[in-house]
Amino acid sequence: MNIILLGPPGAGKGTQAKLLEQKRGMVQLSTGDMLRSHVKAGDELGQKAKAIMDAGQLVPDDLMIAMISTRIDQPDARKGFILDGFPRTTPQAEALDRMLAEKGLQLDAVIEMKVDEPELIRRVAGRYTCAKCGAGFHDLLNPPKKAGVCDTCGSTEFVRRPDDNAETVKGRLDVFRKQTAPILPYYRDKGVLESVDGMAAIDEVERQIEALLKAH
Repeated sequence: MNIILLGPPGAGKGTQAKLLEQKRGMVQLSTGDMLRSHVKAGDELGQKAKAIMDAGQLVPDDLMIAMISTRIDQPDARKGFILDGFPRTTPQAEALDRMLAEKGLQLDAVIEMKVDEPELIRRVAGRYTCAKCGAGFHDLLNPPKKAGVCDTCGSTEFVRRPDDNAETVKGRLDVFRKQTAPILPYYRDKGVLESVDGMAAIDEVERQIEALLKAH
Protein backbone atom coordinates (compact mmCIF):
# COMPACT_ATOMS: atom_id res chain seq x y z
CA MET A 1 0.00 0.00 0.00
CA ASN A 2 1.06 3.56 -0.64
CA ILE A 3 -0.06 6.17 1.86
CA ILE A 4 0.53 9.69 3.14
CA LEU A 5 0.54 10.54 6.82
CA LEU A 6 -0.64 14.13 7.31
CA GLY A 7 -0.49 16.14 10.48
CA PRO A 8 1.37 18.98 12.16
CA PRO A 9 4.82 18.55 13.70
CA GLY A 10 4.58 16.42 16.82
CA ALA A 11 1.44 14.57 15.76
CA GLY A 12 3.30 11.25 15.83
CA LYS A 13 3.69 10.63 12.11
CA GLY A 14 7.25 9.36 12.46
CA THR A 15 6.32 6.96 15.24
CA GLN A 16 3.44 5.47 13.27
CA ALA A 17 5.54 5.24 10.10
CA LYS A 18 8.14 3.17 11.96
CA LEU A 19 5.41 0.83 13.23
CA LEU A 20 4.08 0.37 9.69
CA GLU A 21 7.59 -0.38 8.46
CA GLN A 22 7.95 -3.09 11.09
CA LYS A 23 4.50 -4.61 10.63
CA ARG A 24 3.88 -4.29 6.90
CA GLY A 25 7.34 -3.93 5.39
CA MET A 26 6.48 -0.52 3.97
CA VAL A 27 9.21 2.13 3.76
CA GLN A 28 9.03 5.64 5.17
CA LEU A 29 9.99 8.28 2.64
CA SER A 30 11.29 11.41 4.31
CA THR A 31 12.00 14.14 1.79
CA GLY A 32 14.60 15.61 4.16
CA ASP A 33 16.44 12.29 4.35
CA MET A 34 16.27 11.90 0.58
CA LEU A 35 17.73 15.35 0.03
CA ARG A 36 20.61 14.69 2.40
CA SER A 37 21.27 11.30 0.79
CA HIS A 38 21.46 12.71 -2.75
CA VAL A 39 23.63 15.64 -1.67
CA LYS A 40 26.00 13.28 0.13
CA ALA A 41 26.14 10.95 -2.87
CA GLY A 42 26.93 13.90 -5.14
CA ASP A 43 24.75 12.52 -7.94
CA GLU A 44 22.98 14.70 -10.50
CA LEU A 45 19.91 15.29 -8.34
CA GLY A 46 22.08 15.96 -5.31
CA GLN A 47 24.25 18.48 -7.14
CA LYS A 48 21.19 20.37 -8.37
CA ALA A 49 19.62 20.37 -4.90
CA LYS A 50 22.86 21.51 -3.22
CA ALA A 51 23.30 24.41 -5.61
CA ILE A 52 19.74 25.57 -4.96
CA MET A 53 20.02 25.22 -1.17
CA ASP A 54 23.43 26.91 -1.10
CA ALA A 55 21.79 29.86 -2.84
CA GLY A 56 19.26 30.02 0.01
CA GLN A 57 16.35 28.93 -2.15
CA LEU A 58 13.71 26.24 -1.68
CA VAL A 59 14.15 23.02 -3.64
CA PRO A 60 11.55 23.17 -6.46
CA ASP A 61 8.67 20.72 -6.67
CA ASP A 62 9.90 19.01 -9.84
CA LEU A 63 13.20 18.13 -8.18
CA MET A 64 11.44 16.78 -5.08
CA ILE A 65 9.16 14.67 -7.29
CA ALA A 66 12.19 13.34 -9.18
CA MET A 67 13.81 12.28 -5.90
CA ILE A 68 10.64 10.54 -4.73
CA SER A 69 10.31 8.84 -8.11
CA THR A 70 13.87 7.52 -7.89
CA ARG A 71 13.33 6.33 -4.33
CA ILE A 72 10.12 4.37 -4.95
CA ASP A 73 11.79 2.55 -7.85
CA GLN A 74 14.10 0.86 -5.35
CA PRO A 75 13.29 -2.79 -4.43
CA ASP A 76 12.52 -2.11 -0.77
CA ALA A 77 9.57 0.10 -1.76
CA ARG A 78 7.72 -2.70 -3.53
CA LYS A 79 5.61 -3.45 -0.46
CA GLY A 80 4.49 0.15 -0.33
CA PHE A 81 5.63 3.48 0.99
CA ILE A 82 4.69 6.07 3.58
CA LEU A 83 5.17 9.71 2.67
CA ASP A 84 5.78 12.04 5.60
CA GLY A 85 6.36 15.74 5.02
CA PHE A 86 5.31 15.73 1.37
CA PRO A 87 3.19 16.96 -0.31
CA ARG A 88 2.68 20.28 1.47
CA THR A 89 0.73 22.11 -1.24
CA THR A 90 -1.97 21.28 -3.77
CA PRO A 91 0.42 21.67 -6.76
CA GLN A 92 2.77 19.18 -5.08
CA ALA A 93 -0.13 16.78 -4.52
CA GLU A 94 -1.13 17.05 -8.18
CA ALA A 95 2.45 16.51 -9.35
CA LEU A 96 2.78 13.48 -7.08
CA ASP A 97 -0.39 11.95 -8.52
CA ARG A 98 0.86 12.45 -12.07
CA MET A 99 4.21 10.82 -11.29
CA LEU A 100 2.56 7.84 -9.60
CA ALA A 101 0.09 7.42 -12.49
CA GLU A 102 3.01 7.24 -14.94
CA LYS A 103 4.32 4.29 -12.92
CA GLY A 104 0.92 2.62 -12.72
CA LEU A 105 0.73 3.39 -9.01
CA GLN A 106 -1.65 5.36 -6.82
CA LEU A 107 -2.18 6.49 -3.26
CA ASP A 108 -4.36 4.06 -1.33
CA ALA A 109 -5.02 6.38 1.60
CA VAL A 110 -4.15 9.81 2.95
CA ILE A 111 -4.43 9.65 6.72
CA GLU A 112 -4.84 12.86 8.68
CA MET A 113 -3.67 12.65 12.27
CA LYS A 114 -5.96 15.12 14.05
CA VAL A 115 -4.62 16.85 17.13
CA ASP A 116 -5.61 19.12 19.99
CA GLU A 117 -3.22 22.04 19.58
CA PRO A 118 -2.72 23.07 23.26
CA GLU A 119 -2.03 19.45 24.21
CA LEU A 120 0.25 19.00 21.21
CA ILE A 121 2.32 21.99 22.30
CA ARG A 122 2.73 20.40 25.73
CA ARG A 123 3.67 17.10 24.11
CA VAL A 124 6.29 18.50 21.75
CA ALA A 125 7.84 20.97 24.17
CA GLY A 126 8.88 18.19 26.56
CA ARG A 127 10.35 15.65 24.18
CA TYR A 128 13.97 14.60 23.81
CA THR A 129 15.96 11.69 22.37
CA CYS A 130 18.87 9.45 23.27
CA ALA A 131 22.02 10.85 21.68
CA LYS A 132 23.31 7.35 20.99
CA CYS A 133 20.38 5.29 19.65
CA GLY A 134 17.71 7.91 18.96
CA ALA A 135 15.07 6.47 21.30
CA GLY A 136 12.42 9.06 22.14
CA PHE A 137 11.40 10.26 25.59
CA HIS A 138 9.30 13.00 27.21
CA ASP A 139 9.67 14.90 30.47
CA LEU A 140 6.12 14.08 31.59
CA LEU A 141 4.55 11.61 29.17
CA ASN A 142 7.36 9.12 28.62
CA PRO A 143 10.37 9.53 30.93
CA PRO A 144 13.06 6.82 31.05
CA LYS A 145 12.31 4.01 33.51
CA LYS A 146 15.53 4.94 35.29
CA ALA A 147 16.09 8.67 35.45
CA GLY A 148 18.86 9.80 33.13
CA VAL A 149 19.38 6.38 31.52
CA CYS A 150 18.10 5.34 28.08
CA ASP A 151 15.75 2.34 28.28
CA THR A 152 17.01 1.01 24.96
CA CYS A 153 20.80 1.26 25.05
CA GLY A 154 21.71 2.46 28.54
CA SER A 155 23.29 5.71 27.37
CA THR A 156 23.17 8.71 29.67
CA GLU A 157 23.44 11.33 26.93
CA PHE A 158 20.28 12.97 25.62
CA VAL A 159 19.54 15.77 23.16
CA ARG A 160 16.65 18.13 22.55
CA ARG A 161 15.82 19.77 19.26
CA PRO A 162 16.34 23.52 19.63
CA ASP A 163 12.97 24.16 17.98
CA ASP A 164 11.04 21.95 20.42
CA ASN A 165 9.75 24.81 22.54
CA ALA A 166 6.26 26.25 22.94
CA GLU A 167 6.72 29.38 20.83
CA THR A 168 8.37 27.56 17.94
CA VAL A 169 5.72 24.83 18.01
CA LYS A 170 2.96 27.45 17.83
CA GLY A 171 4.65 28.90 14.77
CA ARG A 172 4.96 25.50 13.10
CA LEU A 173 1.29 24.79 13.77
CA ASP A 174 0.38 28.10 12.16
CA VAL A 175 2.47 27.24 9.08
CA PHE A 176 0.76 23.84 8.87
CA ARG A 177 -2.70 25.41 8.99
CA LYS A 178 -1.88 27.93 6.31
CA GLN A 179 0.23 25.85 3.91
CA THR A 180 -0.57 22.16 4.30
CA ALA A 181 -4.12 21.94 5.64
CA PRO A 182 -5.52 23.31 2.31
CA ILE A 183 -4.56 20.05 0.57
CA LEU A 184 -7.10 18.15 2.69
CA PRO A 185 -10.03 19.07 0.39
CA TYR A 186 -7.99 17.89 -2.61
CA TYR A 187 -7.66 14.39 -1.17
CA ARG A 188 -11.19 14.43 0.25
CA ASP A 189 -12.54 15.05 -3.25
CA LYS A 190 -10.50 12.09 -4.52
CA GLY A 191 -12.08 9.84 -1.87
CA VAL A 192 -8.83 8.79 -0.19
CA LEU A 193 -8.80 11.06 2.87
CA GLU A 194 -9.22 9.40 6.26
CA SER A 195 -8.58 10.63 9.78
CA VAL A 196 -7.49 9.22 13.13
CA ASP A 197 -7.21 10.66 16.62
CA GLY A 198 -3.57 11.68 16.77
CA MET A 199 -3.85 12.47 20.48
CA ALA A 200 -4.72 8.89 21.45
CA ALA A 201 -2.15 6.49 22.89
CA ILE A 202 0.40 5.21 20.38
CA ASP A 203 -1.06 1.69 20.26
CA GLU A 204 -4.58 3.07 19.78
CA VAL A 205 -3.48 5.29 16.90
CA GLU A 206 -1.74 2.26 15.41
CA ARG A 207 -4.98 0.25 15.74
CA GLN A 208 -7.00 3.00 14.02
CA ILE A 209 -4.54 3.25 11.13
CA GLU A 210 -4.44 -0.53 10.69
CA ALA A 211 -8.24 -0.66 10.55
CA LEU A 212 -8.29 2.00 7.85
CA LEU A 213 -5.66 0.22 5.77
CA LYS A 214 -7.54 -3.06 6.00
CA ALA A 215 -10.70 -1.30 4.83
CA HIS A 216 -8.79 -0.04 1.76
